[in-house]
Amino acid sequence: MRTGTFPKSSRLLTSRDYSKVFNDVQVRVPHRHLLILATPNSLDHARVGLVFSKKNLRRAVQRNRIKRLVRETFRQRTDLPAYDVVVIGRQGLKQIENPQLIQILDEMWTRLQKKSVRVGQQNRQSAVG
Repeated sequence: MRTGTFPKSSRLLTSRDYSKVFNDVQVRVPHRHLLILATPNSLDHARVGLVFSKKNLRRAVQRNRIKRLVRETFRQRTDLPAYDVVVIGRQGLKQIENPQLIQILDEMWTRLQKKSVRVGQQNRQSAVG
């Protein structure tokens, strides 16, 4: 993958992809303004999908700014596990400035990574036991 790109292989593209995550959430990373839901995939890399409603972010400019920052922070994290991830926006998101939002997202990606390791260990133990 070229630096600075966000290929289709890194995105959730179909409603089936999103449904798989919503119906089988393995990891939840909550924050006051965002929620990350994730489930393992059979690929060797993470994929991301974005859900930002007009109810919470009225203007397209606001939604696009948030989505751009989520994609950028996701793209920079090469250490994420092979999970399908959906990022959902909550109320109050439009008041957050870009640097603060980047910091929140970086923290959430780190928490996702840590939680996914725990979930993987639990799954291996339940498969053995």
